[in-house]
Amino acid sequence: MQSRIYFDHSATTPLDPRVLAAMGPFLGGAFGNPSSLHYEGRLAREAVETARAQVAALIGAEPDEIIFTASGTEADNLALIGAVRASGKPGHVVTSAIEHAAILETCRFLAASGTKITHLPVDGDGIVGPEGLLRALQSNATVVSIMAASNVVGTLQPIEELAHLTKLHGVLFHTDAVQAAGKIPLDVNCLNVDLLSLSAHKLHGPKGIGALYVRKGVCLSPIVFGGGQERGLRSATENVAGIVGFGAAAAIAGEELASEAARLAGFRELIAAELTRTLPNSYLFGHPSKRLPGHLSFGFRGQEREVGKLLLALDRAGVAVSAGSACSAHHSGEPSGVLLAMGYDSERARGLLRVSLGRFNTQQEVDRFLEILPRAVAALNGGARQSLPLQSVEVSAVAPA
Repeated sequence: MQSRIYFDHSATTPLDPRVLAAMGPFLGGAFGNPSSLHYEGRLAREAVETARAQVAALIGAEPDEIIFTASGTEADNLALIGAVRASGKPGHVVTSAIEHAAILETCRFLAASGTKITHLPVDGDGIVGPEGLLRALQSNATVVSIMAASNVVGTLQPIEELAHLTKLHGVLFHTDAVQAAGKIPLDVNCLNVDLLSLSAHKLHGPKGIGALYVRKGVCLSPIVFGGGQERGLRSATENVAGIVGFGAAAAIAGEELASEAARLAGFRELIAAELTRTLPNSYLFGHPSKRLPGHLSFGFRGQEREVGKLLLALDRAGVAVSAGSACSAHHSGEPSGVLLAMGYDSERARGLLRVSLGRFNTQQEVDRFLEILPRAVAALNGGARQSLPLQSVEVSAVAPA
């Protein structure tokens, strides 16, 4: 029996065994509350602060600039709602038309309370241009929020350039770096950002733990109230095991970033080249080179409405991929709002298939995927009048290569 191939790391990543080992003591015996003054509490506090330093190091921040949250989504909420409320005015949020729902829905919430929202257009590769941002900055913006890398098409944004323009106008800049952290180099000082969101489960850490980088001197209002933990910005007893796992995942990602990015980019380019060679009706979404190293989004001309069938056929054959964002998977069959914003017509916007690679993927898995995919595509619309055979698969424990 063959094990399944997991090519959906933009949705979530398998927990690295080294991360699980680091978390182990805090899932059992080391149960103290980090706010307690006794030995058990001090042990937990020390573990939290060690992890805070590890997460900070991944993005070039100071440890006391890291606020732990329950998710990347909460970090996005805190960045935008916190900035607007701290301004004491209804405010003006500038963002892009292709942001994650964590940003777009937060903007919708703020708009209902009178906050002005400006959605910047993107080009055909999904990149925000400086011209639109400059126009928006003329209208007394409170905060600009542009994601570092698209979860749907993998395109990287020119964050340093956009943040520089924002700084010239004295406006806060936030980036949702959930997809980018641990995959590409990020340094908050080089990027000149004020706020940056992270999530552990996107870099082989545990689910249920995220973080917000808050540059020293930036004022936010909390959105969770209680005992005043996390510098008063995120009250609640800390998720010690999750935070420790986040720290370990960040440390591993930082140490292995360069070699892992090169390896995954090689796999990505191999898949792209084979798609062109074996499936001439295939086409790429997003920028051809300014993209995440392990991310590839593509469609098949004339077969866009069959992407759901293709996804299920690949799943039956033991391959896990996605049709865009996992957060919007229940909307399968509807045109992607991201692709519509990039200028694709509604037909093309239905047909995205996303392959996102991760730490434990192998050359053998890529080769097997490239054997399975052409047969699955040929079977669409009865193209080859054949069905993809169900393979006998087993889900094996993921271990480091």
